[in-house]
Amino acid sequence: MVALDEPLPYIGVTPFQLVSALIILILGYIVAKILVSLFKKSMRKTKLSPLVIEFLGRFLAILLYIIVIIVALGAVGISVSPLILGISAVIGLILGFGLQDTLTNLAAGVWIAALRPIDLGEVVEVSGQVGKVSGIGLMSTELMTPDNRLITISNKLIWGSIIVNYTRMPTRRVDVDIGVAYGTDLDLAIKLAMDLMRNHPKVLDDPEPSVVIAALADSSINLQLRAWAKTEDYWDVKGDLTKGIYELYTKEGIEIPFPQLDVHMKNE
Repeated sequence: MVALDEPLPYIGVTPFQLVSALIILILGYIVAKILVSLFKKSMRKTKLSPLVIEFLGRFLAILLYIIVIIVALGAVGISVSPLILGISAVIGLILGFGLQDTLTNLAAGVWIAALRPIDLGEVVEVSGQVGKVSGIGLMSTELMTPDNRLITISNKLIWGSIIVNYTRMPTRRVDVDIGVAYGTDLDLAIKLAMDLMRNHPKVLDDPEPSVVIAALADSSINLQLRAWAKTEDYWDVKGDLTKGIYELYTKEGIEIPFPQLDVHMKNE
């Protein structure tokens, strides 16, 4: 029978040390989860955004896990000082071989969490991708697309690109484009469009809706309906106005032309 205080063959570690390290890892993991949970709970009582709280929670969790691992290694007789020196050497190698993208992503994540150009639950367009912000971590940010695809983007790409936030403001302008045939009574067409927007329950009175002549195109006179709505009503209003203006113009006999080309043949 092997004594608990006698080193095991080949590894030079006692069973007591192995059991102690295992207990430290298990208890340390549980304690770290509890501390992170309590930290997030206390932070939610402040004015910090959920995005910042989630970011700080993940950062604290990683820090605590590293501490637990170092303590567990110390329990099996591994000196902590050489380990810290080793970690420093690894960081030096990372920087030396041009892999500083990790630190760049980390720094970008800090700026995103602090300045909040995007926040959890907002719909944004960034790096050519559109989706709802579902999470932000130390290294990357996650977007959920309308068709339920999860997109992960490095934080440095987000911080270094143009960000379009579709839901940050409380109201948005709904633009609906439609073309009418040349020769159409524009006053009547504009009046019908204005009545349609003013009678819609989700179109705001202030700013008031408007209709502009957007272009004299090859096959049509292009009108643009401009109505303001609450951000959460944007797609409902856009769909209703698009369908409504088509049905209204069809009912009133206003022609909505399709692109066409007249070809004249010359007899020689």
